Amino acid sequence: MANPYLPMWEHIPDGEPRVFGDRIYIYGSHDNADTDEFCDFCLKVWSAPVSDPTNWTSHGIAFATRDFPGHPSDTDWTDGRLFAPDVVEKDGKYYLYAYIQNAPGCVAVADKPEGPFKLLSRYKHNIENHPDGGIFIDPGTLVDDDGRVYVYCGFLRSYMFEVNPDNMYEVIDGSFKMDIIPNTAPFNFFEACSPRKINGKYYMIYSSAEPTSQLVYAVSDSPTGPFEYKGTLIDSGCDYPGGNDHGSVAKVGDQWYIFYHKMTNGSIMSRVGCADRITLNEDGTFTQAEMTSQGFEEILNPYRVTNPQMACVLTNGATITERTPFDQCITKITDGAVLGFKYFDFGSHSGSEMKCTIKLDNCYMSGKIHIFADGVPQEAIDKYARPIFDDEPFAEEKKSKRADKSAKVYGFSGKVLEQFSSSDYTSRYGLCREGREIGCAEFSSNASVVSATVEGLSGKHAIYFLVEGRYKGWGGHYMDGRNLFDFFGFVFQV
Repeated sequence: MANPYLPMWEHIPDGEPRVFGDRIYIYGSHDNADTDEFCDFCLKVWSAPVSDPTNWTSHGIAFATRDFPGHPSDTDWTDGRLFAPDVVEKDGKYYLYAYIQNAPGCVAVADKPEGPFKLLSRYKHNIENHPDGGIFIDPGTLVDDDGRVYVYCGFLRSYMFEVNPDNMYEVIDGSFKMDIIPNTAPFNFFEACSPRKINGKYYMIYSSAEPTSQLVYAVSDSPTGPFEYKGTLIDSGCDYPGGNDHGSVAKVGDQWYIFYHKMTNGSIMSRVGCADRITLNEDGTFTQAEMTSQGFEEILNPYRVTNPQMACVLTNGATITERTPFDQCITKITDGAVLGFKYFDFGSHSGSEMKCTIKLDNCYMSGKIHIFADGVPQEAIDKYARPIFDDEPFAEEKKSKRADKSAKVYGFSGKVLEQFSSSDYTSRYGLCREGREIGCAEFSSNASVVSATVEGLSGKHAIYFLVEGRYKGWGGHYMDGRNLFDFFGFVFQV
């Protein structure tokens, strides 16, 4: 499956990938398409063969805090929402560490990695002045080679402790330790602890506070630290609507992947799971991964219809939305928006031309869709932008904003945390500013399908669509911010 790697209607963020036997399992929260709340009252499990990670199977509800058909509640002390779990194996049993909103956390056990998991116990501990009151936020668990078991938690401040391996829920007195990952630079801990042991080293994957769309990592020679900050694994908010992130790394067969999530439905509370290839270097560092549309596909086929939810670049407020399980689209597409998809293999096509056909809906205006291969130069964005007239409202503010060629990284609160020049885009793996226009499709009111003859392509390419509204006169500012159309996908034809 391409990104998102689960069915388009499924929302499993905060994914903890675990390989058990010959299958890769994903344990995460469960979001919904239409909601103003993070997460749900149940945890679902999906898995795929290591030999074919494009073929995912649902195992249904594994644990719940409320009654569901065929699965009664597993907790009698709370019916709170379930957030960001983790699962580990020890001595042939599988242990789920559950984070329940505003309630004491717990551990559950199963005979199979897919569950269902049955309550074992709430945590037993003697931690004085517990930093989150015994909730144990975002538990990430590590079973070490010697059988000792460590749990890492935290929101804004991290902490860790060791549990009794004989019962898996009793915190060993004296093992509690605060700030295992500092919340100061360069670490900037936010949340989402995910420990891994790789080649004898201890890796901590977590969400950075600046910005929260980045998954970063630190490495230690010991499970109790100290950890050395190593850098960014992926940024899901670079030239894409950002929010928080939570995920980890897993080796699936011979290939390492970074699992993360991205935002949909114009909300930070409706997230879908994604994965991209990542390289583990000989020195033990990871090379920052690029957010793509590929997921577990080796490469995408441009001659098949590309679903809009596969977009990995969305600018100017454009967002993916889900109408029904059958219909997803990109909406809030305004003048100057860029929609990007990476990467396609056009094969050894030798023709000088091909056709790109785009499906639209709710098209109330007219304009052009400029089609680019490999990137959108800043010169093109400037060329097709609506002129700003001196006497239109907020003219100076608009000119200043347009003259600022830097990109902005936003934190969880919406505050601008960092600015960087457009020349840095390639290194940050967002919208590449080096590419060429290969064709242009025109749209008008009530259009549902538009096509353009484009330059013939061969080999590997990213595809971008730069949208231009037709209103260029003084009154054009009245159209600023209006949705030009909804985007339902595209296909190349030869």
